Amino acid sequence: MTQQTAATLHQFINGHWIPGNADELVSTSAVDPEIRVASGKAADTAQVTEAFIAAEGARASWSSTPMAERAGYLLRASAYLNEHAEQFGAELATEEGKTLPEGIGEVRRSGQILSYYAAESERTSGSTFHSPRVGEQILVSHKPLGVVGIVTPFNFPIAIPAWKIAPALIFGNTVVFKPASLVPLLATRLVQAFEHAGLPEGVLNLIIGPGSLGDSIMDQPQLAGLSFTGSTGVGRKLCALGAARGIPVQAEMGGKNASVVLADADLDLASEQVLFGAFRSSGQKCTATSRLILDESIADEFLRKLILRLSQWVTGDPLDPAVHMGPVVDIRSANAVRNGIKKAKSEGAEVIFEGLAPKCATYIAPTILGISNDVRGRENTAWREEFFAPVLTLLRVSGSEEAFAAAEDSEFGLSLALFTRDLATAIDAQQRLDVGILHVNSESAGADPHVPFGGAKASAYGPKEQGAAAREFYTHTTTVYLRG
Repeated sequence: MTQQTAATLHQFINGHWIPGNADELVSTSAVDPEIRVASGKAADTAQVTEAFIAAEGARASWSSTPMAERAGYLLRASAYLNEHAEQFGAELATEEGKTLPEGIGEVRRSGQILSYYAAESERTSGSTFHSPRVGEQILVSHKPLGVVGIVTPFNFPIAIPAWKIAPALIFGNTVVFKPASLVPLLATRLVQAFEHAGLPEGVLNLIIGPGSLGDSIMDQPQLAGLSFTGSTGVGRKLCALGAARGIPVQAEMGGKNASVVLADADLDLASEQVLFGAFRSSGQKCTATSRLILDESIADEFLRKLILRLSQWVTGDPLDPAVHMGPVVDIRSANAVRNGIKKAKSEGAEVIFEGLAPKCATYIAPTILGISNDVRGRENTAWREEFFAPVLTLLRVSGSEEAFAAAEDSEFGLSLALFTRDLATAIDAQQRLDVGILHVNSESAGADPHVPFGGAKASAYGPKEQGAAAREFYTHTTTVYLRG
């Protein structure tokens, strides 16, 4: 990996880039922790307060700005991202670890998200209802919440912020944005896109620092709502703090997503899609496949096809065009995965396949673990806990009933992939399986900006994200009884 000059990290408050007041913050290469990608000073709680004061100061003017004008800022920011997609994509691959094509694709998708929400200015803004009374109309209008806090994870360092910030802004909210401290550079690039677009001072504020700043965000009196993506533990804590204050919280949390391959599945298609769902982006997607449920009748043939594909899967430098999968984001994450695999093996899991990976601290080889279908096997760490890594846990079952029961055997309910040629089975799965996203004959990972995104059970709290669903969180309604 080529050594590059480290970028300088600053906070963006009230339209100005300023140094942080707290400890040094360093973002390093996912491949080599000795390479600095960006560095600066973290924000302190006083700067969090300053950011909220700035957002509150801009709130009234921004909410009264015509939506078509707000859309113009999003479109200009989108164009800026597309113009710099290759540079920012390479920075993303270096900082987070996903491959260069994935990094560039994520930057372009972020631009697409901004463009999608810019088009809200041309969509329906409210509803009209019939009144039971003569001479009266009932109107329902949507109004912004106010100042919104946005907290995002490391794994999609520009796309997830984009799909939260874009609807927040287009619906008239102002924003205080705190990204994961592991990947601050791409968050900075997104804010720079809005700065380039001429966004008014105070409308979007960036606070870079440790996770503990989340508590400071929840303490701010101006906070009117919080959108969070991250771990279930942190998400539930923030939900509780929001409930105590009466503040709406939207939380996308953990997952332990299954791919179910039934006896009638197209095994060539299924093995390809399971490979993509489990191992792209080093498994560091909230919708990644981490459980594989195979009908016993096709299990051996499916595994033969999957392992053949995996044996050709190249793990290495994410900037190398020949590489399919890079490292996980940092050494701490890699060590946690290794410890999880070790624990799963001590609980009875069997290593079915372990691929090749560079002998560096942040690389995890693509791995398949097998567990038994008895009580002890189903309590295995690899079946229950989210590794967030290229580790797939296999369970063999007999028939669709047993497969669906196994798929439901999780506290999480984010995404599921089902492979079958039978339409009735697919319809049955849609009715019975409690997940937010169901893919039939495609990988479990992936989300389009024009449809709702989010999970069920312990995977989510509050309204869904993206598409028309975003308006449910970033606005509240006023019902108007209008009589002349």
